[in-house]
Amino acid sequence: MISRLERTLGRFAIPNLTLFIIVGQVAVFVAMQQDARILERIALVPGSVLAGEVYRLLSFLVMPPVTAPIWAFFFWYLFYLMGTALEGYWGTIRYNLFWLIGYVATVGTGFITPDAVVSNWFLQGTVFLAFAYLNPNFELRVMFILPVKIKWFALLTWIGFVLGFVSGGWSERLTIGSAVANFLVFFGADIWARAKHGQRHMTGQAKRFAVRPAAFIHKCHVCGMTEKTNPGMDFRYCSKCSGDLCYCTDHIRSHEHINDGQSE
Repeated sequence: MISRLERTLGRFAIPNLTLFIIVGQVAVFVAMQQDARILERIALVPGSVLAGEVYRLLSFLVMPPVTAPIWAFFFWYLFYLMGTALEGYWGTIRYNLFWLIGYVATVGTGFITPDAVVSNWFLQGTVFLAFAYLNPNFELRVMFILPVKIKWFALLTWIGFVLGFVSGGWSERLTIGSAVANFLVFFGADIWARAKHGQRHMTGQAKRFAVRPAAFIHKCHVCGMTEKTNPGMDFRYCSKCSGDLCYCTDHIRSHEHINDGQSE
């Protein structure tokens, strides 16, 4: 499906899409310092779109992270780093398709609850999840100092998505589910293949464990023969030897008796 979409929509691909989104968010962030109500005017509210404010279908993509400037800068830095890395890895067309699938799903499901505000946060989060899936051991340096592998941040992000889906309202559930649609389209087959491989591996391990030969019970004190090395051999215990000393039929009558570690 992805290859077919690439051939059909490839000529409409936008190079450096991540940079365009960041520039738009920075511009809105600066404008917010003068008028914080600008967010209300650009947020995606499907009911407002139906009332004629069609521009909201695109303007919500440039809603910046509402936080302190230093954290906004850190977010944009990581977003640019990961977005451009994915575009370099996949190519411009495929990276655009990743965004397009998530965007269409997010906007489409938003109209199910037309009065709710649809966030771009989860959609942008899938860029991070895709990068982390492809580069699980990439080290993020928190505040450019503390190194932490990105797979742990991705795990926390997935936990946050699941908690939001379970505890949130229908609007949030729809937003989360639709936002990760692009991730599932791109990586679902690979995840399923890995799961099947893991299941086969565990099944094989269980079967090998089940047929593992049992440990021997009898061992000749003279020659070391056991049921494992000679399955048809009979073993006997000597009543004249100290302890539970066992002998094969070849040595049960010809061995030296042992009492408290001394031979007779």
